[in-house]
Amino acid sequence: MDAPPSSSGSAPFWETKALEELTEEEWESLCDGCGRCCLVKVEDEETGARIDTRLACRLLDIGACRCSDYANRHEQVPDCVRLTPQTARDLDWLPDTCAYRLRAEGKRLYWWHPLRSGDPETVHQAGISVRHIAMSETKAAGRNYEDYAMRPREGRAAARRVVKRRARKRR
Repeated sequence: MDAPPSSSGSAPFWETKALEELTEEEWESLCDGCGRCCLVKVEDEETGARIDTRLACRLLDIGACRCSDYANRHEQVPDCVRLTPQTARDLDWLPDTCAYRLRAEGKRLYWWHPLRSGDPETVHQAGISVRHIAMSETKAAGRNYEDYAMRPREGRAAARRVVKRRARKRR
C-alpha cells in the first residue's frame, strides 16, 4: 500500500527529498519505531561480524520501541550513535529494514512503515520490531552479552510467532 499522494498530487517527501533536504520533523518521522538500532551488538572476535543481542539499551521503552529520554540520550548513553544522513550511508549495522538506510540507498520504504501504512502498529504487526524479543540490558548485569546473541532473522521470526498467536486468540 503506497502512501496517499500529497494534495498537489506529487510523491511523498521521503521519496522526493534527499536525506540532507529533510526538515527535522521529516527526518524524525523516518524512524519506524522498530527499536532494532537500540539493541546491544556484540562483535565476533574471530570474524569481526556484529551480532544483535536480545538486550536493548537501558533507555529503550521496549513496549513502545522508543527512547524513554530521546532529548538527553547522548548525555545518558555516551555511545548512542547520532544518526545523520552521512552515518545512515556509512553504518553497516543499521537494520536492512531501516528507513534511513533504505532512503540512503535509494530504496523504497516497506509497506509496514508508518509513513506508508498510516499506522505506527504495523511495524510491530509485521514482526519487524523488538517489542516481543528484547529485554533491558540492565537485566543482564554481570552476565556475558554474548549469551543473548540472536541468530540472523531470529528477531523477526519470534515476533511473527507472537503476532500469529495473538491472531489465533482473536478468532
